[in-house]
Amino acid sequence: MAWSLRLNGVGNASAVELGSAMATIERDGRPWLTIDCGNEGLTSYLAHYGQAPRALFITHTHLDHVAGFERLFVASYFDEAQRGRVRVYVPAPLVPLLHQRVGDYPNALAEGGVNFWDAFQVIPVGESFWHDGLRLEVFATRHHWPDTSFGLRLRGSVVWTGDTRPIPEQLARFADAGELIAHDCALHGNPSHSGIDDLEREYPRELLARCLLYHYASAEDGCALAARGYRIARPGEVVGLNETTALRSDPV
Repeated sequence: MAWSLRLNGVGNASAVELGSAMATIERDGRPWLTIDCGNEGLTSYLAHYGQAPRALFITHTHLDHVAGFERLFVASYFDEAQRGRVRVYVPAPLVPLLHQRVGDYPNALAEGGVNFWDAFQVIPVGESFWHDGLRLEVFATRHHWPDTSFGLRLRGSVVWTGDTRPIPEQLARFADAGELIAHDCALHGNPSHSGIDDLEREYPRELLARCLLYHYASAEDGCALAARGYRIARPGEVVGLNETTALRSDPV
């Protein structure tokens, strides 16, 4: 069984040419779980797979990470085979925020009679959840405000931080099994996002060596990060992952 991470987009909210930050965990080359649903990222996803995501995890509700939901609603609701079956795993504190951002409109369809969430199977999650027989872990990150942004771990394979400042105490716990760490990082940080100087100050070299940096501001900034010796994520890139050691519902 081969695991990989496909980068549907790697830029920040202004870096349209890099695509909105979004990725898909693949198993044997097929989409397994998609992280976030930004507009540009969804465009990249559809162009590659030719169909809408069947399962998503939402890290937070800034529009560059959830603005694709209206398109996904149309794709899901009008496909009777998928209507109500697209799984959306949402950390519980984000459920009202996600509804406010994308679901709270008087009529999802002009004709009425349809609720926005009729198109999906929304699954609020806590510190962990099960997907396709495997247990994934969820942890809080540091982005704008407490309990508004969360990261994801598939143990042994990948950690996706989502948008965050440095979180050494969280990664000491949730990235302790040799995972690839896809980490928010720009050339220069700010109160809501990590800069490379922040990561160098907060993280040991061993952890930095496992980092794949995304959410940077431009292709030029990405090149500058690479010139400093770091691995950067590139739009459309596929990164091989280690076999997961996550807990299985049916141990083999």
